[in-house]
Amino acid sequence: MNSFDLEYHNLLKRILETGKDKDDRTNTGTLSVFGHQMRFDLSKGFPLLTTKKVSFKLVATELIWFIRGDTNIRYLLEYNNNIWNEWAFLKWIESDEYTGPDMTDFGHRALRDPEFNDQYQEQLKIFKEKILTDDQFMKRFGDLGNVYGKQWRQFETKDRVTDQLKDVIEQIKTNPHSRRHIVSAWNPGEIDSMALPPCHTMFQFYVNNNKLSCQLYQRSADVFLGVPFNIASYSLLTHLVARECGLEVGEFIHSIGDAHIYSNHIEAVETQLTRSSFDAPKLQINTDKDIFNIEYEDLEIIEYTAHPAIKAPIAV
Repeated sequence: MNSFDLEYHNLLKRILETGKDKDDRTNTGTLSVFGHQMRFDLSKGFPLLTTKKVSFKLVATELIWFIRGDTNIRYLLEYNNNIWNEWAFLKWIESDEYTGPDMTDFGHRALRDPEFNDQYQEQLKIFKEKILTDDQFMKRFGDLGNVYGKQWRQFETKDRVTDQLKDVIEQIKTNPHSRRHIVSAWNPGEIDSMALPPCHTMFQFYVNNNKLSCQLYQRSADVFLGVPFNIASYSLLTHLVARECGLEVGEFIHSIGDAHIYSNHIEAVETQLTRSSFDAPKLQINTDKDIFNIEYEDLEIIEYTAHPAIKAPIAV
């Protein structure tokens, strides 16, 4: 078992063995533990899990979306990235403009009712097409509010707007040993205007021996569906910031508050735990562009072999 998959599998096992039954916002039910930390040495490869295939394209395009300060899903849909669709779709079906069939509780109903799922998929297809082709519709329903990209690049307080990511990169360059290399997505004054309050709430960079490490604090983690993406996303961010600052990569440290497995993911988790790992892949960056202008096409994962993906429903 490679060290990256092993860290993740140990978390899955801990939750299955010691997790407590807990109700949740989505009324799905979870097994949950509080407080867990994983460490990934990025000099040993790129931590894209191999015991199930993880789409690097989805990881990278979402991260680029954050880095650019974008909060509208059009960019994601242009890359066929559907990670954030459900939250934007919810805005549309709750609006006066929506005149289609009743979509109340679409996330759960689509799982239980094949006939309803057909209706849901048709309405979602219409929604995505309108986001891509209708600018007014896109502006009204595609924007998710003050989510990650907004907080990273335009964090608003009473007297100023702060570009946290740009500032922290400059700080790393000019004062690498500062203990204030922090970016926060948790803005208490804007929580109510976010489609989903930030799960990965803040991250901190640390420089030692010309190596850049990053620690993420994540308040809430969907361990089966979300965490593999979070690991890869913040590892990619660490690579990009290190490159921007002329540093090598150190560790990515992932600290989680409420780490949970949804009750309807347990069978999928058990399947994944039966699998052995392959060697970890490597990241290749094929450009001299700065971090704020990098494109998905500039990034490449090489030598990636993985078991097939395992599907599971998202909790909305």
